[in-house]
Amino acid sequence: MLDMKFIREHPEEVKAAVKNKGEKADVALMLDLDEERRRLIQEADELKAERNTVSREIGQARKEGRDAAEAIARMKTVSDTISGLDARLKDVEQRIHDIMIRIPNMPHESVPVGGEAENRVVKTWGDIPEFDFTVEPHWDIGPRLNILDFDRGARLSGSNFVTFRGAGAALERALINLMLDLHCREHGFTEVSVPFIVRRDMMFGTGQLPKLEEDMYHIEADDLFLIPTAEVPVTNLHRDEMLDGDRLPLRYTAYTPCFRREAGSYGSDTRGLMRIHQFDKVEMVKIVRPEDSWDELETLLNSAEKVLQLLELPYRVLMLATGDLSFAAAKCYDIEVWAPGIERWLEVSSCSNFLDFQARRMNLRFKRERGAKPEYVHTLNGSGLALPRTVIAIIEHYQTDEGTIVVPEVLRKYMGVEAIKG
Repeated sequence: MLDMKFIREHPEEVKAAVKNKGEKADVALMLDLDEERRRLIQEADELKAERNTVSREIGQARKEGRDAAEAIARMKTVSDTISGLDARLKDVEQRIHDIMIRIPNMPHESVPVGGEAENRVVKTWGDIPEFDFTVEPHWDIGPRLNILDFDRGARLSGSNFVTFRGAGAALERALINLMLDLHCREHGFTEVSVPFIVRRDMMFGTGQLPKLEEDMYHIEADDLFLIPTAEVPVTNLHRDEMLDGDRLPLRYTAYTPCFRREAGSYGSDTRGLMRIHQFDKVEMVKIVRPEDSWDELETLLNSAEKVLQLLELPYRVLMLATGDLSFAAAKCYDIEVWAPGIERWLEVSSCSNFLDFQARRMNLRFKRERGAKPEYVHTLNGSGLALPRTVIAIIEHYQTDEGTIVVPEVLRKYMGVEAIKG
């Protein structure tokens, strides 16, 4: 969440952020309610002070044997008024909270204003390959080589679920091992293994709730959620903690399956592995000092890019415009890999800086030194990488005119083969 003091001092900027991110939150009404809240608190405090005075007068009158009926009646009136103010205050505070949690994070000044068309390409790497044969899309070559089984995945769980078989399953496992090894051994991350089901307040902490609840798999009996990304449990590892500043930065990486209902998705984006309800991902999370978060965003991006460089897959990096930013992000880079079979750029990573937005929702703070004033940390996360579309790019990029798939050299030590032949 944003700091209320910041909202009071920068109301127009906050209103612009709500508009530019395409959110709906009545900032003006919240500020009116905030003024009413402060007025109610002042009135209640004044009346409570009067009640204390009257209470002492009653005690003194009784001690001296005087009639205290008038003072008692007065105190009852004051007490009833305070009760009414407290009830009103509770209602106002709830209404403020309901609006506050729907106000998005402020986009960084470098973020372009607009929708998808305003996303800015800031980097490209590698050359788009040329083939002297017709490149098959992954949804054709995968089933033919018996490494992707869409029919049985759908039979097991419904549409947009998939089964990986044989070398396909081995390819997924190899990619996960490559990414975890890389991030831990070369990029300074600590691997963690976390639950795949979390409580509601964990989803709120990272900003998925309340906005995205319809996209989540919810277990109603226990009010638990299947995680949409490892960002949720990993970022919440230290919620409600006061960290020692000397421990920062904390860098975690985790492999998890991810579950998303993708409510409202339709069309060509749902074919094959393009948009499935359960998928594997390796996530990177950073918890850092505020002054370090922008540099940490750049190194986070570099860590994600390194995976594609090792796989020798051409990609581009986009800085997302305000309308494409997530609710909680202040700035985000998307990495898109080229898939020659379907001739499209596919997002395989989003690297975001949330500043103190998530930390406020999680009450995650640190002290620079003993006795120092608590401060909110900054949090960042990035996919390192999401597997389905990385698999698409590998299958389509490394296929041969003989109908086989060459295994990227960096994965051969994990898979033990040089090619997938079916």
